[in-house]
Amino acid sequence: MATEARTINLALTGASGAQYGLRLLQCLVARGCRVNVMVSKAARVVLATETDVRLPGSTSGSLAALQTYTGATDGQLRVFGHEDWFAPPASGSGEQSPLVICPCSTGTLSALATGASDNLIERAGDVALKERRQLILVPREAPYSEVHLENMLRLTRMGAVIMPASPGFYHRPESVDDLVDFIVARLLDHLGLPQDLVPRWGEGRADA
Repeated sequence: MATEARTINLALTGASGAQYGLRLLQCLVARGCRVNVMVSKAARVVLATETDVRLPGSTSGSLAALQTYTGATDGQLRVFGHEDWFAPPASGSGEQSPLVICPCSTGTLSALATGASDNLIERAGDVALKERRQLILVPREAPYSEVHLENMLRLTRMGAVIMPASPGFYHRPESVDDLVDFIVARLLDHLGLPQDLVPRWGEGRADA
């Protein structure tokens, strides 16, 4: 499923739901996108807990692991360290690319809502907001506290899209992978990329 090469910034943080971020990365690679990948320290722990993916501490090791996992070609992925301030997503003069934080921890939500920029992921989110770039946040938490909800409302008013990792069931999922694909399909839709992971509403409608 080829499309015109686009650059997408993708960050994984320490919320549960690493599968969503990995599946999105697979799909972006399959669609020929170039992807700037940022992985927080907590996200590495979650990846090792929830999946079979192990990312070494070095950016070169992480790049090699993600290339193997996704089948990316040379140059299609770039992995940036937690404090790599020269990474393109860290500046408004960098490439005008969407940013998806998937999964997005509530700590990251708080940092973005208050303008903190203590690491590359937070700085990339701050840049996306100030430059009015597309910013999609995928929180995975339950229940939400008043602070979480206030931060999400504040970020929505700033222009971000809050897309909780709350899959639907009307496509009659038969596996966990089907549930993950539901959210990833919605993310691809918002990024303007083709997807055939889940039928669109009204397509293949079951007989009454």
